[in-house]
Amino acid sequence: MPRVTRTRTIPAPLGEVWALVSDPYSLPRWWPRTARVESVDLKPGGRRSQWTKVLQTAEGRGVRADFRCLSSAEGERYVWEQQLEGTPFERHLRSSRVEVALHGGEGATTEVNLSSEQKLRGLSRLGSPMMRGGQGKILDEALDGIERALGGAE
Repeated sequence: MPRVTRTRTIPAPLGEVWALVSDPYSLPRWWPRTARVESVDLKPGGRRSQWTKVLQTAEGRGVRADFRCLSSAEGERYVWEQQLEGTPFERHLRSSRVEVALHGGEGATTEVNLSSEQKLRGLSRLGSPMMRGGQGKILDEALDGIERALGGAE
């Protein structure tokens, strides 16, 4: 699977960054094109939690996408995948996964590492280089969103 990774030091304590990135309700505050989150089913510790993101298209339409948390280690890692079976996304993707890794820095900073892995299906595989570029842009925007949400960027 092609993996795209972006890393940035965020001027916020680890606990604040963790609270933001591990809460599906907070996704509209920092994840690009997320208009709102619905149908959240939170599980203790985060693992197996599920939610629906309503993504805003360039034309202003809402597109629903379902996700579930695969792995969660408090203050360290939060991993989610898109549930593709039976959705229009299934025609193009075999899998889609995002990992957020956190490392406490000196003082009140946190190193945030965002990784995205997408495995394309069929002829969609021909667009793999474009997909990687698009995923990199989304991860950069997500890091910008984390900084904005935590007051580190104006």
